[in-house]
Amino acid sequence: MHRFHVYDRLPTNLGVPACCSARYNLALLAFFGFFLLYALRVNLSVALVDMVEPNISLAKNTTSNVCPEHSSTINVPRNTTGEKYSWDADTQGWILGSFFYGYIITQIPGGYIASKIGGKLLLGFGVFGTSVFTLLTPLAANLGVGYLIAVRALEGLGEGVTFPAMHSMWSSWAPPLERSKLLSISYAGAQLGTVVSLPLSGLICYYMNWVYVFYIFGALGVLWFFFWMWLVSDTPETHRSISHAEREYILSSLKDQLSTQKSVPWRPILESLPLWAIVVAHFSYNWTFYTLLTLLPTYMKEILRFDAQENGFLSALPYFGCWLCIILSGQIADYLREKRNLSTVCVRKCFTLIGMIGPAVFLVAAGFIGCNYALAVAFVTISTTLGGFCTSGYSINHLDIAPSYAGILLGITNSFATIPGMVGPVIAKNLTHNNTVGEWQTVFYIAASINLFGAIFFALFASGEVQDWAVSGYHLHRN
Repeated sequence: MHRFHVYDRLPTNLGVPACCSARYNLALLAFFGFFLLYALRVNLSVALVDMVEPNISLAKNTTSNVCPEHSSTINVPRNTTGEKYSWDADTQGWILGSFFYGYIITQIPGGYIASKIGGKLLLGFGVFGTSVFTLLTPLAANLGVGYLIAVRALEGLGEGVTFPAMHSMWSSWAPPLERSKLLSISYAGAQLGTVVSLPLSGLICYYMNWVYVFYIFGALGVLWFFFWMWLVSDTPETHRSISHAEREYILSSLKDQLSTQKSVPWRPILESLPLWAIVVAHFSYNWTFYTLLTLLPTYMKEILRFDAQENGFLSALPYFGCWLCIILSGQIADYLREKRNLSTVCVRKCFTLIGMIGPAVFLVAAGFIGCNYALAVAFVTISTTLGGFCTSGYSINHLDIAPSYAGILLGITNSFATIPGMVGPVIAKNLTHNNTVGEWQTVFYIAASINLFGAIFFALFASGEVQDWAVSGYHLHRN
């Protein structure tokens, strides 16, 4: 039974330039927004090293002597004016994990509220709130560890609404054949934020004082908020300076894709197999992503024996690769759909398979090369880079199957996908008590097998068509 593609009748962007258009301006502003969100998210894992009294973390973590020291340490006088706290390893784990406890709570409400009031205010205030709490972080740390954990959880609450809000905005802004491009530009900011803020936070801690890590990024977030509120609007209809041609092009391309009914069809959504395919893929991908994000610096320091400054730059390298891959794969995906007439579901499945099986293979390989530093860094980098393909795979599939409810669907899948952020690093920490190569191999094995399962599940059950429950009174023709 062949399903008739809605895409076959979509207008292409003839005569509507991409450069300086309202939709690409939105993508660019969103890019900087997600850049700051991730900078605000990862800066603590760098600053924490400086906030803790040195002997505390060393007593708990035995550096394994499998690999020889090889760091060329450059002796620059280090700033030591920052306050130091005596938090043990478990407390540090709680501080790092607390973010996700807030983050998971606002996912589904975020998608739901965005579908009611629009994504602009929600995303704007999400970033604004996160920035304000970041500015309060040094004060909270002084007041006590409980306050710090609370502030981080509140940051998570603010950041939790941002992805569903963005997906919700794109459901009224992104013409179907430009989806991969526009979404990959806006979400690539997240990877670049990680790339820039890991080494930059390290340098700020080194030359200034760890409190400035929070002050600088927090202030930038507040600045971004004013630009966002001034320049962006929820829909093409309400945009102040959009050209008539572009408005018509976007609205006509989305004509048959959106639902007019006001109530959310919760039951068909939760019974939808293509949605569960995205849930499984999202969970699996994030397991690897979060395990690496929180523990890569540890692996490089304890096993490969890089010092902190090299570590900051090398830890950032994989995310730089991932950023490049996201931007490029978004362009390739839409090219294949528009010019080569590949079906949407085919593109989404292929990109997800590359973006999940590739990383699994190279992660396992990274555990087996012993002390070959160059290869270890190369394999981890290739692994994370290939993961970038997923952004044009499962990651925007919500918009293919139900554009009207994309924010809500992303809230659902991201809630499940936040669990690895809370559980993955904890399990990895428990498996690597003695920091032996064998223990780290186990961590990589687990991540790889979860990835493999997710990829296969998605390839079997994903869909590329708008689902019947997602449009009101509009059914796909069967022929």
